[in-house]
Amino acid sequence: MPRLPSFSALILAGGRGQRMGGRDKGLVPWRGEPLVAHVQRVVRALSDDVVISCNRNQDLYRPFADQLVSDAEVGFPGPLAGVIAGLAVARQEWVVVLACDAPLIDQGLIEELLQLAVANDSAAMVRQAGYWQPMFSVLPRRLLPVLEQAWAAGERSLQKALLLEPVQGLECAEDDRRLSNFNSPDLLQG
Repeated sequence: MPRLPSFSALILAGGRGQRMGGRDKGLVPWRGEPLVAHVQRVVRALSDDVVISCNRNQDLYRPFADQLVSDAEVGFPGPLAGVIAGLAVARQEWVVVLACDAPLIDQGLIEELLQLAVANDSAAMVRQAGYWQPMFSVLPRRLLPVLEQAWAAGERSLQKALLLEPVQGLECAEDDRRLSNFNSPDLLQG
C-alpha cells in the first residue's frame, strides 16, 4: 500500500440536532463518552490536525480538537457552511470530512477514501446503495473556492456542491455498520 499523505480531519458538529430534540449531537453520550469522542479517537491516531466545526458548546468540544470553527452565518445553515469554515483553516492539503454522530467509523474506511482521493487527485466520497454520503468524504483543500462560489450562488447542499467537481465513489454495502449515523435517540440504544 502506498504511503498516505498527511491530512486534516474535519468533524462536523454544527447542526441544531432537531432529531435529537435539540441536543447537540456530538455531545450526546454513547457507551460512556460523547459521540464526538469516538470519531475523534479514530482520526487522532491518523492526523495531527483535528478541526471541529461547532456552532455552540465550544468549551465542551475544545478538548477534542486542535482547532474549532463556526459557520460564518448564524442560524445553523448546514454542513456546507461547516465544510467551508473547516477547509479555510485546515493545515493539510487533504481533508477527511466526517460527521460527529458516526462513532463506528474506522481507520480502514478513512484510509480507503484517502487512497482513492490521492490516486485520482480529486475528492472521494462514500456511495452506499447508490447514494452519495458526503459526511464520509476526503476533499482536497483546493476545492474551497469552488464551494465558496457555490455558496455565494445560493447552493446549500453539501452533496450538490461537492458534485460540481469530479468525485470518486467508494462503494460500501448498504449494511456497512461503519457508516451508521446515530442521529436520533432510539439509535443510541445499540
